Amino acid sequence: MTTLRTLIVGAGRAGQTLARDLCTPEARADQELRPIGFVDDAAGIKIPHLLPHPLPHLGTLPELARLVTEHEAEAVILAIPSLPPARTRELTAAAIGAGAVVRYLPWYTVSRSRDITSTDLRPLDIRALIDGPARYEVSPEVKEIVTGKRVLVTGAADPLGSEICRQLNGFDPDELYLLDGTTIADRDQTDHTFRDFRPEVVFHAAGLRHASIVERRPSLAVLANVQTTDHLVRAAHRNGTERFVLISTDDDPTSGLASGPTSGPASGPASMLGATYRAAEAIIRSAAHRTGKHRTRTVFAAVRIGEVLDGRDSLLTVLPDQIRAGGPVTITHPDASRCFATAEEAVALALEAGRMATGGEVYSLDLGEPMRVAEVVSRFTSQYNLPEVPIRYAGPQRGQTQDPRPDKRIPTAQPQIFTRIADAEPADHAQLHECLDKVYKAAAKNRDPRVRQQLLKLTGPRA
Repeated sequence: MTTLRTLIVGAGRAGQTLARDLCTPEARADQELRPIGFVDDAAGIKIPHLLPHPLPHLGTLPELARLVTEHEAEAVILAIPSLPPARTRELTAAAIGAGAVVRYLPWYTVSRSRDITSTDLRPLDIRALIDGPARYEVSPEVKEIVTGKRVLVTGAADPLGSEICRQLNGFDPDELYLLDGTTIADRDQTDHTFRDFRPEVVFHAAGLRHASIVERRPSLAVLANVQTTDHLVRAAHRNGTERFVLISTDDDPTSGLASGPTSGPASGPASMLGATYRAAEAIIRSAAHRTGKHRTRTVFAAVRIGEVLDGRDSLLTVLPDQIRAGGPVTITHPDASRCFATAEEAVALALEAGRMATGGEVYSLDLGEPMRVAEVVSRFTSQYNLPEVPIRYAGPQRGQTQDPRPDKRIPTAQPQIFTRIADAEPADHAQLHECLDKVYKAAAKNRDPRVRQQLLKLTGPRA
């Protein structure tokens, strides 16, 4: 295997434990990165002896580009998880400009129970593409709902689900069970799985989130997003699950990239995707209502994560295809903007919301001011040293409206992060499942117009 001469930016605990892992004989046998020294601003820093040889302190962060050239470095690791986004962008640009590839440590690694290793490294700092609030550090209390528990994650093969698994694994669960969407589509199979594994904590991230497909085929989305949630909630309730968190989405799934026309109601959820997840949230709230009524222990909650920059069918999966095709990149309008989060941030916040929940909450993540999509495109091309691509503005998509239902702030340790969505499920919980049965029957027969009608009746605004 070809090894790359590597500079480690940051000689603190994270950088040193990472270097120790990379320098062990076992790691060197199958690792492409070979550390040659540290880059750190601290004066007189003392670096302990690392087998099989000591690593020198070569210089400071402002000297990174020169150090890459001078020491013929082929790779740079950014091993300061708390580095501000603006500084990360500067260092990434300096390293790439000098001809080195960049790897980085995700910011959430500072809260992990175990030491940092080479498996924590990521190939691109997606966070450098976007603006936003300061990185959120998961509170130590999250360990209380994960450590030593049997934890189940659905949708584990998707980018979002796999990120949930990575972060949960850092909190030392007793067992971590990974399920795909196929298993939970069958109610009997779901029941069998819960009886066998008896998960104490469930993060339900499986679902169909491709907005254009959901608009055209809402029947598929009902089966994937609503009925599977119903199956899982029932199984969790029967088998003594302690905590169940639905990973939901906001009402407007578009990132500003034009992907074809959509249609939606004049009020209520702005899309069929939003409607299916509002129905799934109603199931969560109804389950919490039953739990409280019967004095059982399961805590049911949901968290809306919004636009995940590096998730499936997100901006960063559409953008490279348009660039490879020679452009143009199609954006709805010059000021199209979204509040972006990386998968790392969205998952860390989802874990925190799951820890905070006491039953029946639906949280939305407050991620700062929206960022122009055109600016993200520009940063993407710059980070990869790509030529600027032409942009075509296609006009706003139809059916994108605001959800008229009120939001309600809740007092938390970091209130700028979470918003609790005001209660909006049907008052009659028995009626909810009667309505859902009608939706399921129509979806099973692929009667999309009927499904659309029933969904809007179920999730639309009420007087």
